[in-house]
Amino acid sequence: MRLKTLAFALAACCAVALPAQADMESAFGNTVISHYPDGAWVKHWFNRDGSYQAVFSDGRRLSARWAVEGERVCLNGIRPRMLLSRFCTTLVEASVGQTWPGRDPLGRRVRNELVAGR
Repeated sequence: MRLKTLAFALAACCAVALPAQADMESAFGNTVISHYPDGAWVKHWFNRDGSYQAVFSDGRRLSARWAVEGERVCLNGIRPRMLLSRFCTTLVEASVGQTWPGRDPLGRRVRNELVAGR
């Protein structure tokens, strides 16, 4: 079954606390990984309660709140505080094992992947 999930390529993040949306179902309980051409990566976790966490390949961690806004998923309330106050990206249909291209908040190209589990 294919459900909408996020096209997430973020190296920094952000979201408004709203209830989880059915569009995000395939992201719950799984991991979105953004792969950079230089080998760096960011792992993204979206929870049904609207919370978000990320860990970078260099060990840095972020937390935020996410919300679906139309055909986009947006992040706000980044901790620790970052330069960007808000980041939104288009939702895409993806199943576990699929990849799709994207860009991070700084415009850098990434390859996103939805992997099973946390």
